[in-house]
Amino acid sequence: MSATTRTMDGAEAPVFYLTEDHHHEEGSGTLLGFWLYLMSDCLIFACLFAIYGVLGTSYAAGPAPKDLFDLPLVAVNTAMLLFSSITYGFAMLEMVKGNVRATLVWLGITGLFGLAFLGIELYEFHHLIHIGATPQRSAFLSSFFTLVGTHGLHVTFGIIWLVTLMVQVGRFGLIEANKRRLMCLSMFWHFLDVIWIGVFTFVYLLGVLR
Repeated sequence: MSATTRTMDGAEAPVFYLTEDHHHEEGSGTLLGFWLYLMSDCLIFACLFAIYGVLGTSYAAGPAPKDLFDLPLVAVNTAMLLFSSITYGFAMLEMVKGNVRATLVWLGITGLFGLAFLGIELYEFHHLIHIGATPQRSAFLSSFFTLVGTHGLHVTFGIIWLVTLMVQVGRFGLIEANKRRLMCLSMFWHFLDVIWIGVFTFVYLLGVLR
């Protein structure tokens, strides 16, 4: 939009300006940026799933999934991650109520489930390497360790982020910035849950059924 103003000699000069200043909700840029990050992470995991789809049957005369995977143990591990998503949901409900203590309790329980998941996954990796099923053994094992290991690294990062937020909430309470950070971590945590369901189905379950 434009208007006119008079100069010292009485002449009119155009002035350009915005007639309305659109207000953007605080933190909207952060949430949008985090959604973009999650989309990029989706592409990474899509590539890893595609690689496993191509190489997942290249055993090089070595062990196949049905020879290696302990499906009941993996099912327990899956339950740990699913429970952690449920408890994080409880934490978000308490956050909405403004209950700092209950939020911290549920976040702590979520972290414990996450640590249990990582512990079982590390045990599985140690067992596979101990019996000689290393990433160098075959293309199948290389793609398996890459896919599952990448997910495990994301869970590790999520737990570190979770502990950091617990410290911040404990010190500063449920201020708007902390609520926004908890919402971002919530999206990240549930995203990892969805990815793991894909891993459990595509890698473990179908691998044992082949």
